[in-house]
Amino acid sequence: MEAGVPSARSRALAVLRVRSRALAVALLPAAAAVVLVAARATGAGEPWAAVTLVVCAVAALVLLLGGIFAAVVLRAGPAVTPTVPLSEAAAPDLYRLVRDLADRMDVPPPSAIALTPDCDSWLEDRTHAAHRRGGIAGGPQSAPGAAPVLVIGSPFLWWMRVAELRAVLAPVVAGTGPSAHPDIADARGFVRGLDAAVDVGGRRGLGWIAAPARLLLRLCRTDAAEMERGVAAAASDRAQGVDYGLRIVAQEQVGLAYAGWDRLLTRVALPAWRMGRWPAHLDAGVVSALTELSRRDRLAEGFTSRLGERPACDLLEQPGVIDEATSLLAARLFHGGPAEAGPEWSPVEWAAYPEEVVDRKWRAEAARLHAALDALAGPEGRPTGPGGPHGCAGPTASAGSASPAGAGSAAPASVAPAAAGAAGSPAPSGPSGAAGPATIEAADAAPHAVDGFAGPTLERVLGCLTNASGEGALGEALAGRLSADLAREERAADTAAGAGKARGADAVPLFPLQPPRSGRDLLADHVTAMVCCAAVDSAGAAPGMDWLDGPVLLVGGDRRSDLAPRVLCLVEDGDPEPLREWLSALGVRTEKPVRLV
Repeated sequence: MEAGVPSARSRALAVLRVRSRALAVALLPAAAAVVLVAARATGAGEPWAAVTLVVCAVAALVLLLGGIFAAVVLRAGPAVTPTVPLSEAAAPDLYRLVRDLADRMDVPPPSAIALTPDCDSWLEDRTHAAHRRGGIAGGPQSAPGAAPVLVIGSPFLWWMRVAELRAVLAPVVAGTGPSAHPDIADARGFVRGLDAAVDVGGRRGLGWIAAPARLLLRLCRTDAAEMERGVAAAASDRAQGVDYGLRIVAQEQVGLAYAGWDRLLTRVALPAWRMGRWPAHLDAGVVSALTELSRRDRLAEGFTSRLGERPACDLLEQPGVIDEATSLLAARLFHGGPAEAGPEWSPVEWAAYPEEVVDRKWRAEAARLHAALDALAGPEGRPTGPGGPHGCAGPTASAGSASPAGAGSAAPASVAPAAAGAAGSPAPSGPSGAAGPATIEAADAAPHAVDGFAGPTLERVLGCLTNASGEGALGEALAGRLSADLAREERAADTAAGAGKARGADAVPLFPLQPPRSGRDLLADHVTAMVCCAAVDSAGAAPGMDWLDGPVLLVGGDRRSDLAPRVLCLVEDGDPEPLREWLSALGVRTEKPVRLV
């Protein structure tokens, strides 16, 4: 017997003792009532008639509430991780590999295999009756007493080689042995039932259930955690004799896969999701992202030499179909997208990503930037106040007023109230510079201010932001306006999709990737988008995609990575000269109107 099994079993018994004590507390008033009723029946309880009546009433109430609580704990369905089911017909070689591992370690094989768009693998019990009633699980995996389901991170299948995957899965599959122990399985079921009861406590009329469920969870938290550590130690000990040396090397691949997967989701997939598109082959993309990471990072050198070996995705009959399914699930888990593709939620191939995502993202952000400038202008299209017109003048301004010289004047004092109003708007929970379909439609329909350059020009943006940094200046007002606009768009999108969204344990996204962004960051992103649009329209540049950094600007087929510091110099310091020099060297015509949609 493995070293961790006795420890896990003793901790499981401690968890079960908490359940027994809770049952004893619920039965205590009933026991007292029985004693008092028996005493009265023998003639010795006449002085205690009122007490007997009260105790019986309390006992009946406690038994009723205890019965309801026990029924909820037993019947409430524990949370199930959304996964892509993988039948044996779709991956016979993978099932064969897992069964071979189980035979070598003398443990029960998992009842089924499922994939998750994450860099992790675990066993998940899906035998609860609520899962069968709700159609969440079916087949052998949901039968009472069935072995747990093996959940595998889909990036592992595409990045790892077959031998590496076998080494990584060995300690996970070994966990089916301790999981089959009756005491451990019973303790796990009790803890999962309490966790599900806490979620049920959020429903109308059942709010009182959450408090005792949380109390019991606190009482058994330490023992449950130690039980799981004992199970993991036992599984690791049993897997020692299976590819132990290779497992050390494979663990390095796990860390590398996690780094590449995180960059691919946050830098590449997230902009597409916000545009209403979802990359259809994320798992194949992670191979390209990790190969690029290996090329850049000296710590990852030599990892690409393994690519000549057989990849683990060869264990699947149709890797492309499985990749598309896991990519759609990733969009749902990390962004909250629909569960099925549709007209407003369509897949995009990697080859079409620059034109269908990057270019549209830049132009939508440029449209939002000019719409914000128009909103901050006065009734005649220009800021009003004692400072008079300045670099972002409206239709009545001459071309000379938007020249670099004229743009150097300070923002008028009348802009400060606009900044305060915009900054006081509800800030988005996680705004980014990306735009959704609603933004593109609004950009197409909304009239843009026509300045001295007869359209939305980069010169207008440069003139407005020159010497426009600082508290209460136009740059601050513009940043606040962009934050408010993005918050409004996100609320509108949430309202449109909120009717079909689940709540509680089934709510999505489960793991949102949107980090909070400051107004200055948003302004820098929008100015960058405007510069890229101008470069594409007037200097022959092209939108591109980097596997680790997402949307990039290509000039002559080469990536230009020197734009960001120049944009920050304009946004944060109000100094346009570094950016103007960059634009001049590239041949960008700042006075030429850009195409916004």
